Amino acid sequence: MKTWSWKTWRWSLPSVAIVAASLAAFCAGGHFAAKALIQSQQMRQLGELTDVVLRRSEVAVDSGSASMDEIVKAGNIDCEPAALQAFRLRVYQRPGVKDVRLANSDGSVICSAYSETLEFDKGWVGRSDMLPSRDSSLLLFRVEQFGADALGVMRDRGDSRSLVAILGINSYLFDIMPAELRAHSTVTLKLTNGQALGEFSLDEIAVVHPIDFVRSSARYPLLAMISVDRAALARWNGQLYWPAMLLAALLGLVFGLVLIRTRRVEGPLAELDRALVREQFKPYYQPTFHLKSGAILGCEVLARWIRDDGSVVPPMNFIPLAESTGRIRPMTWQILNQALKDLNALLRERKEFKLSVNIVPSHLLDADFVPTLRRVVASAKVATRQIVLEITERDKLDDIARAAEVVRELRDLGFRVAIDDVGVGHSGLSQLKVLGATTMKIDKFFVDTITRDGSTTSIVEMLVRLAKDLAMTVIAEGIETADQVQALCSCGVEEGQGYLVSPPLPIAKFAELVEVQQAKSDIRAALDAAMVA
Repeated sequence: MKTWSWKTWRWSLPSVAIVAASLAAFCAGGHFAAKALIQSQQMRQLGELTDVVLRRSEVAVDSGSASMDEIVKAGNIDCEPAALQAFRLRVYQRPGVKDVRLANSDGSVICSAYSETLEFDKGWVGRSDMLPSRDSSLLLFRVEQFGADALGVMRDRGDSRSLVAILGINSYLFDIMPAELRAHSTVTLKLTNGQALGEFSLDEIAVVHPIDFVRSSARYPLLAMISVDRAALARWNGQLYWPAMLLAALLGLVFGLVLIRTRRVEGPLAELDRALVREQFKPYYQPTFHLKSGAILGCEVLARWIRDDGSVVPPMNFIPLAESTGRIRPMTWQILNQALKDLNALLRERKEFKLSVNIVPSHLLDADFVPTLRRVVASAKVATRQIVLEITERDKLDDIARAAEVVRELRDLGFRVAIDDVGVGHSGLSQLKVLGATTMKIDKFFVDTITRDGSTTSIVEMLVRLAKDLAMTVIAEGIETADQVQALCSCGVEEGQGYLVSPPLPIAKFAELVEVQQAKSDIRAALDAAMVA
């Protein structure tokens, strides 16, 4: 058996010292790098969460402002029963609005949609204590009430009377914190004069040594603040520290620069909001084409969520949530703005090229939809007749008469309006006539079965005849085979869309596809001209 000796220790001691020194150096570097990286991630995440609170608050004010604008547009603004009934209708349609009141220009209340809510007011401010917004006709103020404060939004009408919307400040605005920080943080919404509108915290625990994250609105006199206990923040995501230390010790060559990806613990709604802030929703383009010639006539813009790491989130994983929470509105404008930038040169060069974008019915009925659309398209300097708004039939149009008015206004401005998913949605054939759309899109369900089911052929032929009677063009969706093209042509369909020509593509590949198709068309035209000569 080998015995221990001083000589053995003397030879091993330098190796131990070198390993120990190297391990200490790399562990020290890993320690500082891990701490710095975790802190940086924490600061960024909490800053983004503060933005979420502020944006949700702005949406709430927008909702109240829209309710008052709708009342003003409808007219009959007084304290008569019919007018108050109209007020109550707007309150019912906007869940965040608790009451609508008619007030004098000095802010004093004349009457209320729900007079009993006046009993909950502890105090009411005058006009001099109200805070102006970027829109000078919109003033914000705190309404002190028993139980919880509310946010008052007053809209000046240019005469002696004004409208006031009372907005509830509920936990939806504030309940965004990760699980580890919920018991050690507060989320607060304030007016810029320092008055608190609402706060979310568990068990009313005071944050003794806070780190504050503050964001202010560019549109309204609002401040959002998240305060987190310093000690709790130091522990948050602490599980990443030891893996980073182990990685530094084992590799030895990292020199403390360990890149750690933190796991997010927020819910899908906060993740969706963060993606909107980062503009991660990108337009993909699927061409529409002439069935007989194959010429590309335009394209439909489809939303894709491209994460920072390049991964693509399928539409069905975020579109339903975006529609149900109203995020589809900013997402739609984000997608349309980018699409108009991507295709600007093509749209201005080929005046017959059509750009189609999907609009959910609830968005179409927004009071500011048409003005915003006009502004967006005008800033891109393209013709309104090149923009097609596709209204899907999968969602129900709650107010068909109002929708028909909006469609008429859009058509008067030159826009084209298409009814998507015809035959499988909510509306009947009679609604097609009432809406006055310019295009009918036949759902993929019928295209899939048209080559093997005679009843499908009859339905498509009937839809084509109806479209002709209503002076509408017809586009078939989801075309995948040449046999489907032949069957659709036999039914009188002239335009289509589907994987037969191309799946939805990012802008670079779509531009390449259009360029190749245009080159083929030019060659074909040159050959035809040569044969004629």
